[in-house]
Amino acid sequence: MTKTTFDLAVVGGGPGGYVAAIRAAQLGMSVALVERAELGGICLNWGCIPTKALLHSATVLRACREAAHYGVSGAGDARPDLAAMVARSRKVAGRLGQGVAHLMKKNGVTVFASSGKLAGAGRLTLDNGTALSAKHIVLATGARARELPALPVGERIWAYRQALVPTEIPRSLLVVGAGAIGAEFASFYRAVGAEVTLIDMTAEILPQEDAEISALARKSFEKQGIRVMTQCAVTSSSLTASGVKVVLDQQGKRSELEIDRVIVAAGIVGNVENLGLEQTRVKVEKTHIVTDGHCRTGEPGVYAIGDVAGAPWLAHKASHEAVLCVEAIAGKPVHPIDPLRIPACTYSYPQVASIGMSEARAREHAAKTGGDVRVGKFTFAGNGKAIAMGEDQGLVKTVFDAKSGELLGAHIIHPEASELITGYGVAASLEATEEDLMHTVFAHPTLSETLHESVLSAFGRALHA
Repeated sequence: MTKTTFDLAVVGGGPGGYVAAIRAAQLGMSVALVERAELGGICLNWGCIPTKALLHSATVLRACREAAHYGVSGAGDARPDLAAMVARSRKVAGRLGQGVAHLMKKNGVTVFASSGKLAGAGRLTLDNGTALSAKHIVLATGARARELPALPVGERIWAYRQALVPTEIPRSLLVVGAGAIGAEFASFYRAVGAEVTLIDMTAEILPQEDAEISALARKSFEKQGIRVMTQCAVTSSSLTASGVKVVLDQQGKRSELEIDRVIVAAGIVGNVENLGLEQTRVKVEKTHIVTDGHCRTGEPGVYAIGDVAGAPWLAHKASHEAVLCVEAIAGKPVHPIDPLRIPACTYSYPQVASIGMSEARAREHAAKTGGDVRVGKFTFAGNGKAIAMGEDQGLVKTVFDAKSGELLGAHIIHPEASELITGYGVAASLEATEEDLMHTVFAHPTLSETLHESVLSAFGRALHA
C-alpha cells in the first residue's frame, strides 16, 4: 500500500522541488514529491540544460569554421546537422532526468506522477483522487512563458518548447524579447545560419544587465549579423503562405516584417493556478506567491520557492531557496537570500554574467547615502590566456564602495563569463574587501586573472592595462 502521510510534501519536481525533497530526506524527514510531468522540471527538460546543449553545438560549429585560424585545416566548411544537434540536446536532458529519478529513489523520496492541490490544513489532493497528508507543504510549481496576444503560439510562432526541437533551420527568424532566453536563442539560430532579428521593448538588449555590458553585447550581436531593434514591439501578426507577417512599432514608427518563424521570449508568469490557493491565506501578486525571507507564505505550513515565488527567475536561486526553506522547517539557523549575491548568466555568444549592482544602481545608492563608488575595468585583450584561445574580446567590470572596499557589483562579457562569475560570487558571500581580492594569488595564465586586474584597476593599481 502506498504511503500517504509524510513530514513534507513538495509540489513540483524542478531544481527547487527535487532539491527540497533531497535535503528534507537528508534531515530525516519522510518526503513526498508530486510532479505532473518530467522530473527536473522545465529547467532540466525544456530550459537550462537542452538550451546549453544546443548552444555548445553552436560553439563547436563556430570553432570548426574558424579552425584555420588555429592551424587546423579541413574543418572550415563545417555545416550544422540540426537533427543531430536536437537529438543530442534531448539525450542530455533525458540523461539528467534519469539522474533525478535515481536521486529520489536513493534518498527514499516517494514520487507521485500527478498534479497536487491544497485541500485544507496539511492536506493535498492529487488529480487521481489520492489524498496526501503532510505537516509541511512546499509549492515549487515554477513558471511558464508569457503569452502575447499579438503572437499566438502555433506552428510558425514558437515558445521555448517549439524552439528547442526545430525540424529545419528557418531562413529568417524574429526573436521577441532580448532578455537571457531571447539572446540565447538569437545566438544559436544565427550560428546555424538563420537571418535573425532580435527586438525588445526596452532601450537596450539584456536590460537587466549593466548598461555598458549590454551595449557591448549589442555591438557583438550586430557584428555577427543579428539585427537588433530596441524600443520596439509587435502590434499584430498574421500567417502568410510560407511564414509570418508582423507589424512592428518602434517609438511610434510602424513597419512590417515578413519572416519564416517567430520565437516569443517575453518573460514568464508563475504557475499559481489550480493549486487551491483561493481557500488559503496565501497571497499572490503579479502571478507570483508572496513569501518572507524563510519562504513562508501567509498560510501556516505552506511554503513557496523558485520561480513561482518571484524574481530572480533562476534555477540556482530555486535550489538555494529549497535548502534554506527545508532547513528552516527543520529548525536550523538560516539566513534569507540576499538577491545581490545571486549570480545571473546569459549563455549567448558572447556570454554575459553578473552579480550585485550595476554601476548606475551603485551610484544611485551612493548618492542617497552620501558615499561614493570606485569602478575598475579590464579587457580580455590584455590577458595572455584569452589571446592564446583567440577569445580576446570582452570586459570585466567591478564596482566597489569607495570607503569600505565592499564589492557592490561585478559584470563580465566573454565566451567564458558564466564560469568566471563564481569567483566574485564567493568573494561576495565571504564579504571580501578590495584588499582581500588584491592580495589573492591568481594562477597564470588563466582567464581569471582578468578578475584580479579589474579589482586592481578600481583602485588605480592595474598592472597590465
